[in-house]
This record gives sequence, C-alpha cells and structure tokens, in this order.
Amino acid sequence: MYIHNLNPVFLSIGPLEIRYYGLVYFFGFLAAWMYFKKSNLGKNLFKKDEHTDDFLLYTLISSIVSARIFYIIFYNLNSYITNPIEILKFWHGGMSIHGGILGGLLGIYLFAKKHNYNFLSLTDIVTLPLTLFLALGRIANFINAELYGRIASVKWAVKFPNAEGYRHPSQIYESIKNFFIFFVLIYKSKKPFKTGELTSIFLILYSILRFFVEYVREPEHYILGLTMGQFLSIFTFIIGIWLYRKVKQTI
Repeated sequence: MYIHNLNPVFLSIGPLEIRYYGLVYFFGFLAAWMYFKKSNLGKNLFKKDEHTDDFLLYTLISSIVSARIFYIIFYNLNSYITNPIEILKFWHGGMSIHGGILGGLLGIYLFAKKHNYNFLSLTDIVTLPLTLFLALGRIANFINAELYGRIASVKWAVKFPNAEGYRHPSQIYESIKNFFIFFVLIYKSKKPFKTGELTSIFLILYSILRFFVEYVREPEHYILGLTMGQFLSIFTFIIGIWLYRKVKQTI
C-alpha cells in the first residue's frame, strides 16, 4: 500500500506556481497543435495553415468552459454555490469529460460551419490528441489527490490526504483506460477508415470502460441507482453506437 504525499506544484517562483495540472493543459495543447500540423490526417484535412490554429482555439475554449460548467452543475454544485470564487480556479481541478466532449463538439460544429468543413472529419482528427490528453490528465488528478477511488484492501491501494482509509487509485485506472483507447485509435487510423469511424469508436470504448471504472471510483452523485459518470456514459454510448451504425451504412 502507498501513502500519497506528492506535491501538486511542479515549480514555485515567488508567488507564481506551476502545477502539474496546468502542465497537462499546456503540453496537451502543444501536442494537439503539432499533430494537426504534422500528421498526414491534418495535412490532408486543413485547407489553410491558419485554419489549424483557429480550429484548436475553437475546440480548446469551448471544451474547457463546458467541462468546467458540467462539473459544477452535475458534480459539486452546492460547494461552488457556497464558495463561488473556486469556479475560476481551474488549477484546483474539477472538469467533466462528458461536458468537455459536448463543448468540444459545439466548438467543432461552429468552426465547420464558418469554414465549410465536414464535421465528422474534424471530430475524427481530434480523437487521438484528446485521448492522450485525457490519459495525462488522469495522472495529474492522481498527483492532485482528487477523484480517487472507493475504499479498498488491494495491495496497491493508496492513502490520499483528507480521505478516509486506503482507496483504489481510480485515476490511474482511468489513465490506463485512456492509453488503451489511444493505441486502439492509432492502430485504426493507420488503416483506411470511414469518416466518423474514429469518433464512434472513441465514444463507444470510452463509455463502456468509464462505466465499469465507476464501480471502483468514489461516487459523487447517484441518479436512478447509477453514478453520475455511469448515467452520462449511457448517453455517450448510445450516440457512439448510433454513429457507428450510420458510418458503416455509408458507401
């Protein structure tokens, strides 16, 4: 068993703190930008170089804002009502992947409409950097000692600060889950695929695996006997299955 004593601050310079959580966003943004610029998918998709920058800006802002709003509303509303200044403190964590996906889709839709791109072609190219970002983000959650699992007696259980007993390191489970999806998408992207196929695979795999990880993650809210994460995963799974069937029916 392991006692968590990691410092969430990577570097302090006077009053300035650089946290691991912030580094994930920075390097995630950088990796996505390089992928859109350098990969064959990106080179073949974007009509102009400046479109790459615009696209990343659209999706980044919309997904971060939406992920924050979803987390506040569906996971921890009472806490933020009593301490509203925490809403602005992104570096303390508190993001909803389901909200981030919906917000990202909105940003992609607006970009596609403005510049006349195929919506699903854009969502396909996002899946790989997104999944890598999610995998690294869960490691940052572990360092932050947040979003931990339920009480456990397994050999690798972790004693988190301000948490009762030893618990499942569910953040690490989720990181492994996201790395698995990432490598599946890499494998699929190197073969011929139909427009929207990578998007549907991501939605299906993420929903199924997240649903089961929720059984060892400390629940924050229940709806109809399901955790909030499981409840939202059902909707993303349905969307993924619908899209996969639609994609396979195209010629």
